[in-house]
Amino acid sequence: MSSPNHAPTSGFMRLRQEGRTEEVVRRMIEVIDLGLFAEGEQLPSESELALQFGVATVTLREALAVLRQRGLIATRRGRNGGSFVCAPIEVPQALLLERLERMSTMELRDLGDEQLAISGTAARLAARRSTAEHHARLLHHVEALGVANTRQQRRRADAHFHIEIAVAAQSVRLTNAEMRLQAEIGELLWIESGTAPDVAAIQQEHRSILDALVAGDANLAGALAEAHVTRGVKRLINLRLELLAAEGGSD
Repeated sequence: MSSPNHAPTSGFMRLRQEGRTEEVVRRMIEVIDLGLFAEGEQLPSESELALQFGVATVTLREALAVLRQRGLIATRRGRNGGSFVCAPIEVPQALLLERLERMSTMELRDLGDEQLAISGTAARLAARRSTAEHHARLLHHVEALGVANTRQQRRRADAHFHIEIAVAAQSVRLTNAEMRLQAEIGELLWIESGTAPDVAAIQQEHRSILDALVAGDANLAGALAEAHVTRGVKRLINLRLELLAAEGGSD
């Protein structure tokens, strides 16, 4: 049985094109940033990672070299050597606010529409296909959100919950899409502001979605997931408008 700390990674890392070092780097950054590989965790062997990505070993080695240069992994030689994930660096909130302000309302709505389609579909399928093991991992992520002490921990618990739903839907494409969306918008959803995310309310929303999955109620699970996404994106749009108003800007 897989550890409840993170979803299995091997099923959703394969790339569409081989020989693309930058694509391997991007996907690895997403996986590490989302905490699917934890701090200090040893990465699979080069041959295993290359197989999971569907690339040549030399391409994988080039990607790992880039990750080492960026300080995301460290490689140790010797009998107990290998590549290990370095401690994550939390993005300063000021940079996240700047990034949000640069996004247009249309861009945020477009991201929201995509996540609405992905999360809603994944939840409906998960209600039909998920197992007790999936439910246990989802419950772990629900509880992890409640005890998270930092913005990064909360963001990761939230992201893991949504990615695990896609895993429970037993769809590689939906899992890939959810991972990409979480990497793109996940940190913004946890910006602390005057309308800071209500952790208890979000945790309860997660719990309600999980209850619907356990009950096998596909329509309810999808509707709850979509409502959850809609609230998050609406908050981001309102926060961006507040930032623009404070600076006298316009959309």
